[in-house]
Amino acid sequence: MLTYIQGTLASASPLRAVIDVQGLGYEVSIPVTTAERLPSIGAQAKLFTLAVYREDSQALYGFATAEERDFFRLVVERVSGVGPRVALSIMSKLSLPMLRSAIAASDIGLLSKCPGIGKKTAERLVIELKDKVGIGGSSPVTMPGGLDQVQHLSPGDAKVQDAVLALVTLGYKPADADKAVRKALAAEGPEISSESLIKAALR
Repeated sequence: MLTYIQGTLASASPLRAVIDVQGLGYEVSIPVTTAERLPSIGAQAKLFTLAVYREDSQALYGFATAEERDFFRLVVERVSGVGPRVALSIMSKLSLPMLRSAIAASDIGLLSKCPGIGKKTAERLVIELKDKVGIGGSSPVTMPGGLDQVQHLSPGDAKVQDAVLALVTLGYKPADADKAVRKALAAEGPEISSESLIKAALR
């Protein structure tokens, strides 16, 4: 099982990266949320991977973190009617913290806005994954616009959630707020504080 790949980033686009490993170029399909965090061409890159084999094809999918890779696997294996391409589309629209919160809060409206996802598929995502997304719901914080943020997240997730919540409070749509925070986090680095992340996202 190929669990990660590390080498020189030979080329990249919003949905694809080529990693050169000792002269071999591995083409990896990636979500936009991972593409935003790739280094510059020629730099060292590491992607956590999942190989998906079909009767007529095989593909390698890569993610910035093992958590994102594991979530992708969960969606593909557990949710009927959702294949790798649709799962990649979902993870390109929303970051993992936002997806976890939307599923935990049964936010069908936000999930159904992801490309390739209708109301029925969003409902299946919630039904199949609500008890598997790894966050508890004992202390929810209501977000304007219908999305509930749920506590017990990792520190990185909590930082993103706080920043997204702040932007939504200021009038941003949840998906737009999530995108702005992701871009700010990619530009400023993971060590940025929540307050600085909010300021960077507002620029």
